[in-house]
Amino acid sequence: MFSGKLHIFSSIGSTNTLAMQQAAKGAPHGSVYVAEEQTAGKGRGDHAWHSEPYAGLYVSILLRPQIAAADGLWLSLATGLAVQQAIENVTALVADIRWPNDLLFGGRKAGGILLEMNAEATRARYAVIGVGINVNHRQFPPELRDLATSLRLETDRVPLRQDLLVAILQCLVCEMDPLMKPDSFANARAGILARMQQKSSWIRGKQVFVDEAGGYTGVTAGLDEHGFLLVQTANGVRKVLSGGVRDRSAKG
Repeated sequence: MFSGKLHIFSSIGSTNTLAMQQAAKGAPHGSVYVAEEQTAGKGRGDHAWHSEPYAGLYVSILLRPQIAAADGLWLSLATGLAVQQAIENVTALVADIRWPNDLLFGGRKAGGILLEMNAEATRARYAVIGVGINVNHRQFPPELRDLATSLRLETDRVPLRQDLLVAILQCLVCEMDPLMKPDSFANARAGILARMQQKSSWIRGKQVFVDEAGGYTGVTAGLDEHGFLLVQTANGVRKVLSGGVRDRSAKG
């Protein structure tokens, strides 16, 4: 899937921006773009991503999935599970997943995933999955110290970024292959729903603040059949469509 399609840059604005540009020019399914440094890295909701040179893993993967445009969330959820497994394989650390796909340790963020798609009304033309992992960061700017962490800070080992990249790509193949095939798509979705329930403390019973529709609070109540997070509020169950989800007891 990825053989012969790896592109590495010493410095770039955003791997996702480049991957989207290359996708529009016809770059093949499975193209991978890696940067040692991003000068304009981005996360969900137009948030900036702190990209310290040679410390993190900044990678974007181009996919051309045969799925409906409305099914893009499954790619995000699958990537979150793949990255969680890759981190465990390389470091033995088990990250928590904050829906849909932030990787946390003790409430502090170590990794994030950004999905961007180009789609028609009924199908996706292509999708780019951006993954940013804080690997060997020793410290963070003052405004991020209570919100961010790195794999190095969470373990006494010094993880190798190339090992983590290989592990992520291997785990992505396992997660994405079933989603790419119409005859296995339904079973793949069911498996993702079940594993998200098991591997994320955020899916049920978490008191959260949701930053959408003016903001609201409640307790997470599982995922619906399309992978969207449900929140039980004082006024009934609400579905989180795109807003950020935060622990009500935490700063981040």
